[in-house]
Order: sequence, then C-alpha cells, then structure tokens
Amino acid sequence: MDLVLLAKAALMGVVEGLTEFLPISSTGHLILAGSLLGFDDAKAKVFDIAIQTGAIFAVILVYWQKIRATLVALPRERSAQRLVLNVLIGFLPAVVLGLLLGKAIKAHLFIPVVVASTFIVGGFIILWAEKRPAAATRIHEVDDMTPLDALKVGLVQCLAMVPGTSRSGATIIGGMLLGLSRKAATDFSFFLAMPTLIGAGVYSLYKERALLSVADIPMFATGLVFSFISAWLCVRWLLRYISTHSFVPFAYYRIVFGIVVLLTAWMGWVQWAE
Repeated sequence: MDLVLLAKAALMGVVEGLTEFLPISSTGHLILAGSLLGFDDAKAKVFDIAIQTGAIFAVILVYWQKIRATLVALPRERSAQRLVLNVLIGFLPAVVLGLLLGKAIKAHLFIPVVVASTFIVGGFIILWAEKRPAAATRIHEVDDMTPLDALKVGLVQCLAMVPGTSRSGATIIGGMLLGLSRKAATDFSFFLAMPTLIGAGVYSLYKERALLSVADIPMFATGLVFSFISAWLCVRWLLRYISTHSFVPFAYYRIVFGIVVLLTAWMGWVQWAE
C-alpha cells in the first residue's frame, strides 16, 4: 500500500469537501492542489470527480430529516411532489448540455485565462448580487419554488461547466438574482447537487473504467471518506453562516484567487490544463 498516495488522496478529499459547496469553485482548487501534489494524471482526474460523491453523502446526512419527510409525504402531499419535480427539472439542463458540450469545454476552456476570468468575474457578480435590495426577494423557502424557478436555476447551473465558475456559486448566487432568499437558494443548490454530482461521478467512473483496477480502491475510498468528513463540517458551518452573514467575503476571495491562477500560470508553477 502506497502511504504517500493515500496521503495525497486524503488531502484532495479535504480540498473537495471544503470547496464543493462554497461559491469558490472546487474544480479550480482541485486543479491547483493536484498540480502542487503531483496528483494530476488521467486517473487523478477521474478521482477528482468520483470523490464528489463523498461530499454529497455529507449533504444527504445534513438534510436527512427533510429528505426523509419528503419521501414519506411524496405519494400524497403536493409540496413534496413539487420539490422532487423541481430538483429533476433543475437537473435536466446539466445532463443535456453536459453530454453535448462536455468534451468541447474540457478541450478548450481549461486554460488559465478562462479559469482566472471566471473566478474574478464571479467575485464581482457576488458583490453585485449582495447589494440588491431585500425587496427583490420573492421566495423565502425552497418549498415555495415553482417549476419555472427550478428550470431557471438549472440553466444557471450549466454555467458551472466553465472551469472556475463554481456550481454552488452559480446556483446560489443565480438563485438570489432570480428572487430566491439566500437560504432558499442555498437549500436548493444542495438538493440540486445530489443528482448532479452523483450522476457525474457514476458516469465518469463508467466512462473511464479501463483506467481503473482493484488496486485503486484504497485511494478512492480514502478520498471519499475525507471528502465526506470535510464536506459535512463545511455544510453545517455554511448553513449557520448564511443566517447572519453575506457571501461578500467569498467574492473577495474569488478575486484574489483569480489573480493567483494568473500568477501561477504565468510563473509556470501550475499547468492549468485538462
């Protein structure tokens, strides 16, 4: 057993768990961490996607009471049926566009200027969204969303196909710009992440199965466990944080990190490419 490889897998799992649900782009951070650790070959890229499943299990645990109540009420309550329908509607655009454009995006957009630009532009969008008046909020709870609201957020989620955008950032901030409260946008972002990230992980493992072997199980298991633990801590913290704080600090972090991406690429420290 390669202990160094397991240590790298654990560190990558922590990076994934801490960044997946914050509006700061887990993909960008995983690219940077993988390059610094020398963990950036073809198998590592499959690993990066697969360990998202560990982070999703953390969300399922945090939201288990809501999930369980929804499933129990699904046969008879309209609110439960609407929530499940909204998640499916929000998930659909990512499936369609991912299958159509995924290869082209990976081939052409995983370059320093794109990653840095989306970090920086995303930071300014967050600052703008947080300055909007409270009166613009029309949906305060995720159960109040309509299918049209879900479709709009699902379309916004597709922007996260561009590296550096952040799936959670696109859905949370996009939801806020569409009239959702910070809490409703965050809750729906987490619910939408469940089919999106699990689907991406399963699809990636299936598509790249020729690269993998039984010997890779300890590495993937380590990444999943550490992703789960760090994501569970992060999600619990984030839900408390948004009750009294804005996303402004994350905006400034994105702007600074965008500059870091440009600097590391210019200096040749990080190979920002797929």
